[in-house]
Amino acid sequence: MKITGIRTRQIEIPFEKPLRTAIHHITGIAVLLVWVDTDEGVTGESYLWTMSRRWLPAFEAAVRGLEPTVIGRDPRDSEALFADMWRDINFVGHKGLSIFGLSALDWACWDIRGKAEGRAVSRILGRSRDRVRAYASGGLWGSLTIDELQAEARAFVAQGFTAVKMRFGKPDIGEDVERTAAVREAIGPSVELMADANQGFTVNHAIRLGRRIEQFELTWFEEPVQAYDLAGSARVAAELDTPIASGETEYTRYGFQDMLERGSADVLMPDLQRVGGVSEWIKVAHMAAAKDIPVSPHTFSEHSLQLCAAVSNLEFSEHMPWFEALFVEEMPMVDGYFEIPDRPGLGFTFDADAVERLAVR
Repeated sequence: MKITGIRTRQIEIPFEKPLRTAIHHITGIAVLLVWVDTDEGVTGESYLWTMSRRWLPAFEAAVRGLEPTVIGRDPRDSEALFADMWRDINFVGHKGLSIFGLSALDWACWDIRGKAEGRAVSRILGRSRDRVRAYASGGLWGSLTIDELQAEARAFVAQGFTAVKMRFGKPDIGEDVERTAAVREAIGPSVELMADANQGFTVNHAIRLGRRIEQFELTWFEEPVQAYDLAGSARVAAELDTPIASGETEYTRYGFQDMLERGSADVLMPDLQRVGGVSEWIKVAHMAAAKDIPVSPHTFSEHSLQLCAAVSNLEFSEHMPWFEALFVEEMPMVDGYFEIPDRPGLGFTFDADAVERLAVR
């Protein structure tokens, strides 16, 4: 089997209402869809996303830049392909857009391998579970009032979620504490509660807020400071009893190795497009397992399910509904758990009608 070509398509998914985090104002998302074709008629799929379509041409260039390295190669040779792409991007660097391009191609090749073998990727990697606990991540934004927060939190619980995530980001610590109390009241003591600061705080602010919210028994406090401030994140982690989660903005196993050595987080959150695709995601999860540190995937809820199935040091998977319209298949949730599909490859297929409807003209 040989790779014969790469196809891409730019799409946009607008939101009905703008969303706010500590540092973002999000009106929709822009996505680069990627297909890798082979001479045996098997095609692998992956995608990259951002908050502005202005970046999609750069994403496409990152993917296309690696085209000469992968055309004519066997997509099932994942280690050799990764190593050659890694060497190819040496001059432009091993962080940023170059990794986005590498990630998309690595990920699509794993999809091809599973489809060619008629097995789910988790079966190839070694499956450890058939379902994973979901946490609702598509709400409880900083733009909501307290009444709206409570109503949405109750709605998530009514849908069957046993874990939910809210956003921090108010300039006044007391306001974030008040909002946390309101969500905890709405969901009760038995539902897990996470909170995400989206890198919005200084170290001192994060520590002060973290101490005041410990009474609400958060499952984790996510990205309290800028992602590049590993020393600052380590200070926050050392000062608080609440576990610190981070890593969605980190690149490759080397970035996560630095996080582990510094003690920057108690939960690692590798992101498929930044970490280096399926190959690096699994390596990072195994590195964390060697130190008894859990992992939880960032976004890419559908495709991450196969990775959740293949590692032991994982308790939660993020449910981010932004991309659901892209796929033919759905993600069934039973009793607060995602059922992990056993379909060949990564288990999800782009919906041609949705792609055409959402395409950037």
